[in-house]
Amino acid sequence: MMKTLHVSLADRSYPIYIGNGILSQTGLLEKHIKGSEVLVVSNTTVAPLYLNKVLASLTQYRCESVILPDGEEYKSLEILNQIFDALLQGKFSRKVTLIALGGGVIGDMAGFAAASYQRGVPFIQIPTTLLSQVDSSVGGKTAVNHPLGKNMIGAFYQPQCVLADTSTLNTLEDRQLSSGLAEVIKYGLINDAEFFAWLEDNMPALLARDKGVLAEAIERSCQDKADIVAQDELEQGVRALLNLGHTFGHAIETGMGYGNFLHGEGVAVGMLMAADLSHRMGWISEVELEKIKQILIAARLPVTVPTGMTTEQFMSLMSVDKKVQDGKIRLVLLKNIGQAVISDDYSKVCLAETLAYFQN
Repeated sequence: MMKTLHVSLADRSYPIYIGNGILSQTGLLEKHIKGSEVLVVSNTTVAPLYLNKVLASLTQYRCESVILPDGEEYKSLEILNQIFDALLQGKFSRKVTLIALGGGVIGDMAGFAAASYQRGVPFIQIPTTLLSQVDSSVGGKTAVNHPLGKNMIGAFYQPQCVLADTSTLNTLEDRQLSSGLAEVIKYGLINDAEFFAWLEDNMPALLARDKGVLAEAIERSCQDKADIVAQDELEQGVRALLNLGHTFGHAIETGMGYGNFLHGEGVAVGMLMAADLSHRMGWISEVELEKIKQILIAARLPVTVPTGMTTEQFMSLMSVDKKVQDGKIRLVLLKNIGQAVISDDYSKVCLAETLAYFQN
């Protein structure tokens, strides 16, 4: 059974298809391909599993593929050029449609390439990890990393559609599944307390990859994100709430070296740090702080900062962040479970205490 959600953005609106085995439904892709040319972008892990299935549904098109190395450490301008090389060497026109087949790294890079090639060509997201299905494939954020900061070079560029086949999660490593659950938990924390309570009850089933429970978590996450993106496509306001934990988490990812700490793992620690700061500010209770810590532990996510990260390193890396305005680090903090706020009016003393606490 397939569910269809919609991201409402006027002439840039598009559907999100969610279902088990829908990668085999050839008509889904066809109606979102504008011309006769297709370039599928995938990686060395996903391509052997699903590339042939996608290509088999595209026989009526001139179709080629480019296979990138797998890992966050390859989300760079240098590797991005491999996509442009394939497009230019293949003499692809402005009628080409790029298809991103993989996790968040592939989606971000293929999307950025689509936004840039000949000043913009269509692209389609086929996310194959939980994290990309519930977060990075939806909303049009595309980017590559720079050694000094994560996702600092990119563009807002919406896909033609998102096709989330939940059967691809069957081949996902346990660590990657937990990484995706961090983003799922995020939606409960920022604006959906009922969903957070549901996650507390259903975490064992999610980890056991129960198809129905996973499908519901993906649908609710995508709906929460679609609703926010529809209000604020370019992150001028409410969309920044989706960055709960990300300023701390991105600092960890950058400081540890891309790929050594998964994105969802960094977000998990970052969300707990944001919750700790919120508690020190008197905004959430100790009981709520503990509930947040326990659901992250239940999801098999880290709740401590990697050894070696210092307060000075955190502050330096956090100052190179897209949410910095006028020299002030804006953070997403919690007033309650299910109510997040964007603030640069937090106590710097409390922030220092949080950073010091997490290094013990």
